[in-house]
Amino acid sequence: MSENKTLHPQTLAIRGGKTQTAYNEHHQALFLTSSFMFDSAEDGAALFAKTKPGFTYSRTANPTVSAFQERMAAMEGAQAGIATATGMAAIQAALMTFLSAGDHLISSRSLFGTTAGFLSGHLRRFGIEITFVAQTDIQAWRDAVRPNTKMLFLETPSNPLGEVADVRALANLAHEHGALLVVDNCFCSSAVQQPLRLGADLSVQSATKAVDGQGRVLGGMVCGRADLVEQIGLYVNACGLSLAPFNAWILLSGVETVHLRTQEQSAAALQIADWLKNQDKVLKVYYAGLPEHPQAHLVAQQQSCGGMVLAFEVEGGLEAAWRVIDRVRIFSKTANFGDVRSTITHPWTTTHGRMSAQDKQEAGIREGLIRLSVGLEHVGDLIDDLHYALAD
Repeated sequence: MSENKTLHPQTLAIRGGKTQTAYNEHHQALFLTSSFMFDSAEDGAALFAKTKPGFTYSRTANPTVSAFQERMAAMEGAQAGIATATGMAAIQAALMTFLSAGDHLISSRSLFGTTAGFLSGHLRRFGIEITFVAQTDIQAWRDAVRPNTKMLFLETPSNPLGEVADVRALANLAHEHGALLVVDNCFCSSAVQQPLRLGADLSVQSATKAVDGQGRVLGGMVCGRADLVEQIGLYVNACGLSLAPFNAWILLSGVETVHLRTQEQSAAALQIADWLKNQDKVLKVYYAGLPEHPQAHLVAQQQSCGGMVLAFEVEGGLEAAWRVIDRVRIFSKTANFGDVRSTITHPWTTTHGRMSAQDKQEAGIREGLIRLSVGLEHVGDLIDDLHYALAD
């Protein structure tokens, strides 16, 4: 193989980023230690001054965490990456590192409920101005730009309706005005979409979801240019948002199979979405992989598949949605997604439950909406489960 050959992300998910010890272990070693010793006082001073490579304290850096960061950055096509304790910690770090009082943020209104709550309930407390716009309306983004606009932020596909934004167009808009574009890549993961390759400055995601894939640990990731990630790393260190070494070790195992899992789960999600379209009690199906998706052309350009998450609205509102959720026998009733175990939840009262009714309506979330994350169970069994749940 040529030394200059660029490896496929699927190979990088297994072979990228590893810290080898003298024991020459085949799997990444787990370094469970809070601190690291110095050979001398002079050695310690050099390590803290970063004039010598090495480790001092696991909040600042740890070999297992470093290996995970390097692997994820390689998959995203990034110069560098910084891992965090959770996906929300990744979002906080990416935004708070570069936004100050008096700055302006433009954000899609189609966001995960906790993300929307963080922006509205916390960023604004620090004097950061925010304008929410329709995710797919490029003109609305353009009209919202102000002289003090420092960042554009969105989640594509959006949670839970799967709205897909034109990342390249938004990156161009941000850069025209000297702003950063930050993309939450949680619904897709690095296996399906790499926002940095489309022009985004930073890609954030919850590694808790598809990267782990088995609902075991929490984690987050921010990838981007080395100079930006270095600044975020200082914030993560100072605020104590660091990823635990054990969690990084688990996530390193999860990421090795993320490509195979997401492709299989996406294929099953498409089958389920096609089936749901023909059910009498289903009013609408939301899935990025459907050919009739409003942004299907963007999905084809930006994603390798439709992803594992879909949503559908049933007639009868909240009561009917709860009845479906209560009747399933295979789907796990939980708000997590990206798991090998299929999950089902009611966004109106769970993931977006803290949003006001008006904000939910403006984001397109209805009381009859149900979100599914498709796992690795046999797709026929999952369809049978939904058929039973939707039956009279």
